[in-house]
Amino acid sequence: MVLLRALVLLLALVVSDVHCLPWFIKVSESQGPGTILQFFSFNCSSHIPTLELLHVQPPTTFFNPPSLTRWQGIYVGEVTLSSSAQLDALVVNHYELQLRFICGNHVMEGPLSVDVQQDPGHIRCAGRFASPGGEIIQVLETVSPGARLYTLLLPGLELQGAQMSITSAQDPPHFPGPFSINRQGWLQAPSQGLKGQAQKSFQLQVSVTFGQNRSCHGMLMVKVLPAPSSQVSFLEQAQNITILENLVPGSKVAQVQARGFDVRYEIVSPVPCPLFSIGRADGVVRTAAPLELTPATKGAAVTRLQVKAFERLRPWASVELDLTVKVRSVNRWPPRCLPELLVTQIPETMPVGTMLNTFTCTDPDSPGSTLDYQLRFHSPPGPASLCLRERVLEVNATLDCDTPGACFQHAASILVLDDGQPLMTTEVPVLVMVTPVNEFSPACVSRTFRVREDAGPHTLLGSVVGSDMDYPHDSIEYHTSGGSATFAVDHLSGEVRLLGSLDYELQRLYRLTVLLTDHSQDQDATCHHSGSCTITIEVEDVNDHAPECEPPFQELTIHTSLGQSVEVTKVLCRVPQEPQRLAFSYSIVGGNSQSRFSLQGAILVHNDLMLAPPWPEQPHTYELLIRVADAGPSIPHLSTTATVIVHLVPWRASTVATSTHRATMPSMMTPLLVTDTEAFWQPEPWFVVMLTMTGALLLLALGWLLNRLLQGLARVLQAPSIPAQALLLNSIQGAERSIEGFMEAPRMEMPQAPSSIMSLHFDGRAQDSRTGRDYLFNTRTGARHWL
Repeated sequence: MVLLRALVLLLALVVSDVHCLPWFIKVSESQGPGTILQFFSFNCSSHIPTLELLHVQPPTTFFNPPSLTRWQGIYVGEVTLSSSAQLDALVVNHYELQLRFICGNHVMEGPLSVDVQQDPGHIRCAGRFASPGGEIIQVLETVSPGARLYTLLLPGLELQGAQMSITSAQDPPHFPGPFSINRQGWLQAPSQGLKGQAQKSFQLQVSVTFGQNRSCHGMLMVKVLPAPSSQVSFLEQAQNITILENLVPGSKVAQVQARGFDVRYEIVSPVPCPLFSIGRADGVVRTAAPLELTPATKGAAVTRLQVKAFERLRPWASVELDLTVKVRSVNRWPPRCLPELLVTQIPETMPVGTMLNTFTCTDPDSPGSTLDYQLRFHSPPGPASLCLRERVLEVNATLDCDTPGACFQHAASILVLDDGQPLMTTEVPVLVMVTPVNEFSPACVSRTFRVREDAGPHTLLGSVVGSDMDYPHDSIEYHTSGGSATFAVDHLSGEVRLLGSLDYELQRLYRLTVLLTDHSQDQDATCHHSGSCTITIEVEDVNDHAPECEPPFQELTIHTSLGQSVEVTKVLCRVPQEPQRLAFSYSIVGGNSQSRFSLQGAILVHNDLMLAPPWPEQPHTYELLIRVADAGPSIPHLSTTATVIVHLVPWRASTVATSTHRATMPSMMTPLLVTDTEAFWQPEPWFVVMLTMTGALLLLALGWLLNRLLQGLARVLQAPSIPAQALLLNSIQGAERSIEGFMEAPRMEMPQAPSSIMSLHFDGRAQDSRTGRDYLFNTRTGARHWL
């Protein structure tokens, strides 16, 4: 026995190969428990291997777990039938065992297909007939007397010459008559029929004898049913079923249902049907073998089954149904594409319709099949600048980068779908980076700024606002053309500021050319565009020079005429630094007692009309202060004061001719020009009251003091004397030679005159109307000196 097992192992090593997958064996249904189905040999030197039975389809307990033994350094595995194994090709003719072999980290799985073959020499009582409950047969009470009710099918009975007989008692009144069974296994109804035996059951013990002293026993249970009132018909006339090729044997495909009494189902076409089977009682169509679609088994893709439904007791009452089963291949692999990833860079000026790339995809499960391509956008979402035409990715719209967030990067994907089941997809990431192109030149609008000539350095005049259609729109630098030393433009903000000083009288208008240069708007950092505009700067005049009068000091002698106004002089003033300024205002601010003088523009006029008799007979000197201020829009208004000393000689009857003596300051004397800036002051009310009261007291004191002085002066001045005002004028004029000449002449004419008279000076000259002789006279005293 040991030698026999060694020979079996050696044969297994010779005929078995672990790498030949899948394994497919055939076994006769006559094989009993313990039968070795298959040997396997494995090489595993560094680990202890294991061999497992994962599952069996259809599920059964007919197979033992595989065993694994070591023999001469090689592991040999075997699969055997279990003690409960009863193979029957008519019940299940195919089993599939899934095995797994593990050697360390190496794992290998594979199926073992077992085909059960019919054995004509194998005869036994099996199935429900040999079970304790027996085979149940349902017949209608209307069955014909002696009709065939059932056929007992035992394989090989017809070849062995088996004899069948009913051994149980069939005595009345329980039986209407005896049932009979012939050599072909036909069970026939009693000759009296079964009318009136509805709802009754008849148990029949059957003995089957074949060969020499070989027999088996079984039982048949006949149930009588009432006659049906309807005919057999299918609920559905035709069915089209689609299944996948990976269904295991025994899987449910469809279920057909028919109306009728005790309906049975069978496949009548094709016969035989190796791929499908149908349950006789429930009408469930199941797979009977693997449905793997290969080029050699393409015919299995579509199978047309013709199913027959009939009543068990009336087989002639039947109907047929066409059932089409389509086997669809299982989709295992997604499409494969080239390229697997697309990353590209294009400029924003890329024309519409430009091809970016062509995608080539294939389906490993079905080479040459048609694939579906879909373009999906991620950032920005929604269709925009790219499109997919068949397998070609193209530019769909203008790639404009001149608005915020318009482009720079487009993230999308190409979704490729096959037409298999289940649906398999492949996604190809696409990243298109759009680079900006500097297309436009910056520009700005010409502007005019105004600035006062007294503005200080760093004064902000305004800003040059540049614009650029390229994004970012404010990437502009500002420069001045020619390098102006008076003005400067900020490179980043475009602010125009003053650097030096301005003079309205020297230059009133400036034109500044501002250059604009863009940057950071192109992939090429050296690509720039430029533009320019002209800025006009107008200098506003500021009054910074006071008027100057020529001469600033005048001394005049006039003779008054009764009832007439005499033009004394014209005040001539100008601004040397601004010759164009000719508007001035004139006002008498001092010395115009009794309002004897007025101004008509720049002309000083003596008004004699306002004097009432008695007319003054003594000469009088007025020192007038004339304020000259510029009158115009420029501020502040500056002013100067001109001094005019007027010697007024009253009218006399003996005086016919009059003359005016104009005395001016010698050229060697430089007058002092006082520029007076008026300030407004508003005192508190209490201060005004106190000042008024103090002023009133002061005026009263001065009035009393002046009255005492005038009384004393009247007593002293009984004789003519030189006025104090004349002495003041002589000291200011400083004309010593002229005064000495005038003083010597009276000494020669009037030696008898007092010393006070001799000190007079003659400031007028006239001609006597009667004698025609010239003479000099003093405008204050009226003294004459004949020539």
